Amino acid sequence: MKLLAFDTSSLACTAALQIGTAVTVRHEEQAREHTRLLLPMLRELLRESDVQPADLDAIVLGNGPGSFIGMRIAASVAQGLAFGSGIPVVPVSSLAAVALQVISESPAEQVVVTQDAHMDEVYLAAFRRAGARDIEVVIDEQLHAVAPIEALDTENAQNRVAAGAGWQRYPKLLNLNGDRLGDQAGVLHPNAQYLLPLGAAALAAGRSIKARDLNPAYLRQKVAQKPAARP
Repeated sequence: MKLLAFDTSSLACTAALQIGTAVTVRHEEQAREHTRLLLPMLRELLRESDVQPADLDAIVLGNGPGSFIGMRIAASVAQGLAFGSGIPVVPVSSLAAVALQVISESPAEQVVVTQDAHMDEVYLAAFRRAGARDIEVVIDEQLHAVAPIEALDTENAQNRVAAGAGWQRYPKLLNLNGDRLGDQAGVLHPNAQYLLPLGAAALAAGRSIKARDLNPAYLRQKVAQKPAARP
């Protein structure tokens, strides 16, 4: 199987190419540089492996939730490659990629992932281990205030870890949920290496789409809020 995966929904600009069992990764964390970084990353990955876009089985897109501009960048590139090559797109959760990395690298049983959504809110989802390198959803992706996460119980807190950059952005969120969480993992942003198994599973399950049907997971309907008019 040949898959090209990438994600620009966070601080990280990350891309990975899978050919059979071989995986090559490019990953950089630079704010506001995704437009400059992404296409050269993808060209380099394809050139080094002598692969053309039309040779791919699918494009695996980290579909957010996350930065509005970042998601637009990745979605536009995915659509351009898919339209030009006639290959499908497999959108997968960027939060799930963070969780899968934590599950793969630690004994954690559950992972609660947050990313900064600004305006004192985070994008949040929770996952649990479903095998050595697989996860299943516990809490669906949602926009959540900096407040107690009522959907989490306190009974299994020691087996539940926090991951993603939202906890760092809002330390109060971690304090408010200290009795619901164990350790804090060091994984802050998606890595495209972990998009690949998510994408392969989704592709096998028939969850690929055509480029024209791609819709990033914005979650927030109003990307920017205007200040109220002064009297």
